[in-house]
Formats: sequence, C-alpha cells, structure tokens
Amino acid sequence: MIQHQLIEACKQNSRRAQLKLYNKYCEGMYYVALRFMKDSMEAEDAMQEAFIKAFNKLHQFNGEVTFGAWLKKIVINKCLDKLKAKRMELVAINEQVMGTVEEEENWQVEDGIGIEEVKREIDRLPEKYKYPLMLFLIEGYDHEEISEILDITQVASRTLVHRGKKKLQDELKTISNGTGY
Repeated sequence: MIQHQLIEACKQNSRRAQLKLYNKYCEGMYYVALRFMKDSMEAEDAMQEAFIKAFNKLHQFNGEVTFGAWLKKIVINKCLDKLKAKRMELVAINEQVMGTVEEEENWQVEDGIGIEEVKREIDRLPEKYKYPLMLFLIEGYDHEEISEILDITQVASRTLVHRGKKKLQDELKTISNGTGY
C-alpha cells in the first residue's frame, strides 16, 4: 500500500492502516522527541500523544509537505508543550531592545569536536538558547518555522539562534583548549 493510500485509509479510521503508519514513523519520531525531552519515558509519552493528535487531525494534512515533516512538527510541538507545562518556559524577549542580528555564515567548530560534544553543549545552554538552536541546527528549521513553533517573532528567533551559536562556540572552544570538563 503506497503512503497516499495508507493515509487515506487512516482518515477512514482503519486501525490496521494506523498501525502501519505508526510502525513506519514511530522510531524516527521517538528520537526527535528524545532530543527534546532527554528522558526515554517522557519522549515516548510525547511521541504517543503526538501520534494521537496526528490521527485526530489527519483531515488537516493536505500534502503540501511530506507526512513525515508534518508529523515531526506535531511531535516537536507536543514536546515543547510538555516542557512548558513543567515550567520550563522560554524567556520573553523585549524586541524593542534587540535589533536584527545578521546570520554569520562562517560558523565552525574546532577539528576533533564531535557531534556528541556539540549536542552535549547545546543541552547545557540556557533554555532561551537551547530550543531555538536545536530547532535550527539539529532539526533544520528556518527562522519563520522556529518563530511559529516557539510562538516568538522571526527577529527573536534570529537573535536567540545567533546568541546561542556564540555561546555554544565559546563553550566548544573551552573544550578544544582542554579547559572543559
């Protein structure tokens, strides 16, 4: 059964089709949730709740993006909702104080710094930088998408990503100089 037919069967509440779709995407969506929740049980809960929401809202899926991208956004939003519920809210930003930050295209880390070190350091960043940076660097969202997901403006997204990158870069330099850990 091709994906389009599978989705149509799911819209008709076919449990068999829903299980097939779930099995196709559950592992990947679990790892997306785990990057945010940092706890396997919480990640699994968020993923399960996201699938329930996706099946309930499947009539809204119009095929403008791939089903996986649509589902991933639901999973990320569910994770962020759960984090907010735990009082881990992002710091509000006074945009009158902030100006637009130009993106730096020349962003690199030292040789010898692996992806695990980068992920570990992102996880240690203050929350106001961590989530925008994760969405930008790891999940690949642009500022418009980040602003929608986090309910902030694009200016705030650019600023938080820029500042988060700077802070991350400083932390990674500390590691590469041997003064970290």
